[in-house]
Amino acid sequence: MRNVAVIGSQWGDEGKGKIVDWLSEQADVVVRFQGGHNAGHTLVVGNTTYKLSLLPSGVVRPDKLSVIGAGVVVDPWALLSEIKTVQGLGVKVSPETLLVADNASLILGVHQQIDKAREALRGERKIGTTGRGIGPAYEDKVARRAIRVSDLSDPGELRTKLSELFAHHNIYLKAAGEPLVSVDQAFAELTEIAPQILSYAAPVWRHLEDLRRRDKRILFEGAQGVMLDVDHGTYPYVTSSNTVAGQAATGSGTGPTTVGYVLGITKAYTTRVGSGPFPSELTDEIGQQLGERGHEFGTVTGRKRRCGWFDAVMVRQAIVTAGITGIALTKLDVLDGFSELKVCDGYELDGEKLDYFPSGTKAQASVRPIYRTLEGWSQSTRGARSWADLPGNAVKYIRLIEELIHAPVALLSTSPEREDTILVKNPFED
Repeated sequence: MRNVAVIGSQWGDEGKGKIVDWLSEQADVVVRFQGGHNAGHTLVVGNTTYKLSLLPSGVVRPDKLSVIGAGVVVDPWALLSEIKTVQGLGVKVSPETLLVADNASLILGVHQQIDKAREALRGERKIGTTGRGIGPAYEDKVARRAIRVSDLSDPGELRTKLSELFAHHNIYLKAAGEPLVSVDQAFAELTEIAPQILSYAAPVWRHLEDLRRRDKRILFEGAQGVMLDVDHGTYPYVTSSNTVAGQAATGSGTGPTTVGYVLGITKAYTTRVGSGPFPSELTDEIGQQLGERGHEFGTVTGRKRRCGWFDAVMVRQAIVTAGITGIALTKLDVLDGFSELKVCDGYELDGEKLDYFPSGTKAQASVRPIYRTLEGWSQSTRGARSWADLPGNAVKYIRLIEELIHAPVALLSTSPEREDTILVKNPFED
């Protein structure tokens, strides 16, 4: 047996929730290892739809252990609210089924305040954050002034750290003309919920090591996508954490050899939420059709996603930088009925052809896509559960993608229903 890391290979929103849920049935443990409650996963189990942000997707499975690793920044109020919501849907969540790393950093109200203030000040140059405080919380973590889960167990240390933290942030808030934050208020709010959060707190790295030694199957669940990685994405229009597979080990507290197969969830076309470069974006009727057919609205924010043709250059680069073994191709059915399809297999920049996404901000915004054109298909692929159910041109489209990104399709998703999945290679099996 081997463990599996699931990450997005584009700009997020690739349909990871369904695939993780599908794989979690074979796993013993599901681990979130980066991001915060800005990442949304939608699961459809039977007649129930679950919209998760912080909780690992395995939480809806009664016999699975869910883990929130130290690489995640945790909004404690959002976490408790989400737990309450899923409990209302019949999901049992307890310290026996959910563990939160005691060394994970917390998102506080001041982080959200700063996040929104900065975006407002940026004006047209805004990054497009969700305003949920993820970036400022990661900044405090790296600057060694973060409040961590374990601090909730020591009121004296908590107050001291809050005083130091707020002394730093109030300087910015004052300069920005924003209301200052109160140590007393934050201390009271945190001590009120501390017992609930601490009931889930644990040194998760020890639990994962014990599970690994017992040969339990671990599923590492990523958030966002590789092209939003703070190092390898379209900087500065990125998230504030590493979204590549290497972070699965670092963010959960286990060694890199613990991660085996890396599955890159890949949408059959391309979408992006918020600002930033998007070479294959379609602002015409076709782009609008993709958005309508794919119901392209953010799970967390409800924001409309930008849509475009499949960008093989970007995905190929993501496969290299993230260490992706194979992909799960999702939302193929959205392309049903198009007479013609296009795939970006190169860029043009100042008269030069590029086979990679450059790192410079200006260059990323200036590249123009070079397309291959394919004949579409009129038959429906929705709900297909075998290759024989797919139109010939749909199979040709998939094979071209495999050829251009230099990675095989391991799974093919043809609808939001978990059973509508064509399995080529089980990531858990050697």
